[in-house]
Amino acid sequence: MTTSRSVRQIMATTDVHSALGAGDLLLGHLHQSRADNLLVDCGDFFEGTGYYRLGQGALEREILLGLYDVIAPGNHGWPHYFEPVLRRRTVCANTVDAASGSALFQRLRIVEVAGRRTAVTGVIGLQAFDSIPVGQRSGHRATDPVQALRELMLAHHHEVDSWVLLSHSGFEEDLKLAEACPFLDVIFAGHCHSRHTGPARVGNTVVLKGRELAVGYAIAAPGSVGWVGRTALFPDSAEAVAPDLPLELASLRDRMATVEAQLAEPLGRIAKPYRNHQLDRRALLQAVADRLHSGLGREAVVLNETTVRTTLLGEVLTTGDLLTIEPFANTLVEARVAPAHRHDPEALIAHLAERVGPLVTSPDPLPAGLTSVLTTDYLADSCLDGRTHPAGLVLGSAIRSMLTNGDDQ
Repeated sequence: MTTSRSVRQIMATTDVHSALGAGDLLLGHLHQSRADNLLVDCGDFFEGTGYYRLGQGALEREILLGLYDVIAPGNHGWPHYFEPVLRRRTVCANTVDAASGSALFQRLRIVEVAGRRTAVTGVIGLQAFDSIPVGQRSGHRATDPVQALRELMLAHHHEVDSWVLLSHSGFEEDLKLAEACPFLDVIFAGHCHSRHTGPARVGNTVVLKGRELAVGYAIAAPGSVGWVGRTALFPDSAEAVAPDLPLELASLRDRMATVEAQLAEPLGRIAKPYRNHQLDRRALLQAVADRLHSGLGREAVVLNETTVRTTLLGEVLTTGDLLTIEPFANTLVEARVAPAHRHDPEALIAHLAERVGPLVTSPDPLPAGLTSVLTTDYLADSCLDGRTHPAGLVLGSAIRSMLTNGDDQ
């Protein structure tokens, strides 16, 4: 890949998750940074707010195409990276076609950064790949990132001076990658949603991560000895004035504003226990699970905490609030419990928690002898023994009912 710009450093975002609320400032800062930065993203640019749910990825796609040079795929929005225009910008060294073994994406791009021929490649961690909905990754396979990177280095070491990795694996996993692949100069981390941003140094490798949800970014550049890195925050509305944008970005900003108006539509007055508070997502999900258990008369309900997100609630629930809290459009289904777990609910919970993180159940603890549970379509298809039939209810509707129904209206 070549650019018409004189690039002196690399600027990386990660896990933006469609957080486009500060559209003018985000677009303006990225546009200005393009003057001397190679702009890259480490995955999960899609999914996570109402901007995605209402726009179905069109806004995010245009931002990536209009401002970014190289991107790595994430587990969220996986199908978007196969759209021809985005696929040409996507790099990933360790995903292949399950039947043929051929690479799903270009394995690397070679760019010039501050006079150095630099290989920019990407990987997706095995856990992150496994969290992609089963139907979306059908026919795809992820290989061991370390082996893939070593093979790539052996094939191209004579062509480049530096190696930069866009990783969607998690910060702790990336520290291990740095130990196993000491030829890497920089690892831009993603996927982990941790407060640990670095930079951390493992041997000669710098590992760092920009803050998620369009809060910040990471920068790395060649130094006098090796590469150096730092992190920074995007400007917020309290400290910056939105810059003038070129025509194509101004048009995109206007479309974002149209979606923002839709997100502001009220859905009802928030019930007193939740009003004017930062939402406790676990407590909310437990209340939803208990209501589903008793109200629908199901034997058991199992929900994963990561299916919802927190936000600061005010007096009125808006469309944007609801789509921020439940951004993934989960539907509720009856799912089979595998025979091995039917009489061992502790093993069932351990199996699910290992795959998707903390869970809430109703009842708690779960009884022995379960043959099915009410859960989300994602958990049913990815972690349980498949679904039996839909429950005729979406999780977002249950959450809306919980947040807006109360004695004090």
